[in-house]
Amino acid sequence: MSTFVGVDAGGSKTSVLLADGAKVLARVTGAPGAVRPGRALQAASRIAAAVRRALTEARLLEAGVLVVGAAGVGREPERGELKQGLRGERLAARVEVTGDLDIALEAAFGSGAGIVLLSGTGSVAAARTADGVVHRRGGYGWQMGDEGSGYAIGRAGLIAVAQARDGRGKPTSLSDALLAHAPQRDFGELVRWSSTAEPGEIAALAPLVLAAAAGGDAVAKTIVASAADELAGLVASLLPLFGGGAKGRIELALAGGNLAPERGLRAPVLAKLHKTARLSIREAPLDPAEGALALARRLSA
Repeated sequence: MSTFVGVDAGGSKTSVLLADGAKVLARVTGAPGAVRPGRALQAASRIAAAVRRALTEARLLEAGVLVVGAAGVGREPERGELKQGLRGERLAARVEVTGDLDIALEAAFGSGAGIVLLSGTGSVAAARTADGVVHRRGGYGWQMGDEGSGYAIGRAGLIAVAQARDGRGKPTSLSDALLAHAPQRDFGELVRWSSTAEPGEIAALAPLVLAAAAGGDAVAKTIVASAADELAGLVASLLPLFGGGAKGRIELALAGGNLAPERGLRAPVLAKLHKTARLSIREAPLDPAEGALALARRLSA
């Protein structure tokens, strides 16, 4: 029996699909598996734990092919370290590691052309042009980029709370919402927590900001509008690659938790993208783990 595992390892969670041919045998969600420099083995351990849960559900000890698409492996050192770590876990006879954008493109377009815009813990956009070449925009991490990401939205919310406390910014309902998130519901505790929080923990504040914006908070609405502008800008930077005289429309798919149908960032982003007549936007939610699973099947063909 040939078995395949596809993994989407992001900054907020790891999604695993295990299948036998066309039949999905197990679907598991685990701890974040995104790779940070120097921490590939830690990510490998988290990913392996989720994959083992899927194998256990399917009553298997090992899969045939495992493909992991992970955030943070856009460069070879991190990709190679994660692959080595996963091979040591003995999860599958064959293990391959690729980027989160690669599996998102596969899930959206197969081997065809198009653009994927992703906003999760981080943010990035990628285009595959008709010649098969993949082009990236953004995705430079929480210090150099990730505009319009969950991390950026969460951090902007923290800044808004600090400025409101000082009187340097407008009062905002985010003050109560984010203080409720602090361990002791105290401003000083929120400061201490934020100074040591991981990017994924800061990104976990984004739903609070999006909810406040949906409730009419002016400060939160400004943060969300800025995030939408940044994400639309990533897509705009890729359009020239398709040529000014390109016939037909350019396919665009949205990925990542912040752009899911139930999240408040999706509507303002779509409103901006719909102004670009050349884009044909796919409304169906995108599951990058499906792309990883498709790549695993292809490797065994």
